[in-house]
Amino acid sequence: KNDGTLAHIKLPNVSPEIFQIILRYIYGGKISLEECDPSDIIKILNAANELSLQELVTYSQSFLIENKVNWIEENFNFVYQTSFENNSFLELQKYCTNLVSEEPDKVFKSSSFSSIPEKLLISLIQNDHLLMDEIQIWDHVIEWGVAQNPELSSNFTNYSKDDFKTLKNTLQHCIPFVRFYNLTSKEFIDKVLPCRKLLPKELYEDLLKTFLSLSDPNSKPENKSKPRTAKSEPQPVLMNMINIFGSRSHENQQESIESREPIRFPRNGRTPRYSKYDRM
Repeated sequence: KNDGTLAHIKLPNVSPEIFQIILRYIYGGKISLEECDPSDIIKILNAANELSLQELVTYSQSFLIENKVNWIEENFNFVYQTSFENNSFLELQKYCTNLVSEEPDKVFKSSSFSSIPEKLLISLIQNDHLLMDEIQIWDHVIEWGVAQNPELSSNFTNYSKDDFKTLKNTLQHCIPFVRFYNLTSKEFIDKVLPCRKLLPKELYEDLLKTFLSLSDPNSKPENKSKPRTAKSEPQPVLMNMINIFGSRSHENQQESIESREPIRFPRNGRTPRYSKYDRM
């Protein structure tokens, strides 16, 4: 404070141990994550974000992705949810999104699937490269919606008008991203028709008209479908270039972290003076 007294900083979400690591980084300009437990690196990432230490946020994400792949996969739901809790964790978001595109069961069949936030579910089902049949996606969307309302049954036969209304409100932001035209006629009749009251009227009427016009129950409306496709692999030459530049980028980032001048906090309590590296 300007009156010469010490300012109190309240960081209830940051443990004393993690704060000590952050302080050493702020005053010494260096940090080593090699000896840190991956769960502590996540805590450092969150603390760095809370303190607006963007350089450390970026470095922590890169370190996890490049050095803790096995741990990320073993704790995928936790990491995935963490990455989407803040828009500053874009690198971690991208990595997790690519991974779940190839192995969607890591989320959809996990024991904690029903507790994922709506934002996370939407990010999954709008993914063009999600390797999962559309009918499975629809089943999981329904499963998630029912789980948000414990009083509801997964059997629509006994649903009242209010039950459908409740579930429709829960899924209103998710349904637009389900690609119903990727279904077969049989899948539509078996799985969508019984819960038609969940759909917007215009969408349902168009789906009904489209699927009833198909002569083969196993066929799809090819003129309206938008298939999800596997992500194409980069060509070998391009992949080598990506690896080379990625390696250089990480080396430069590591050098920046390790050679960075400390942030100097003046004794008068005014705005701290940052080194030239902090303004880059």
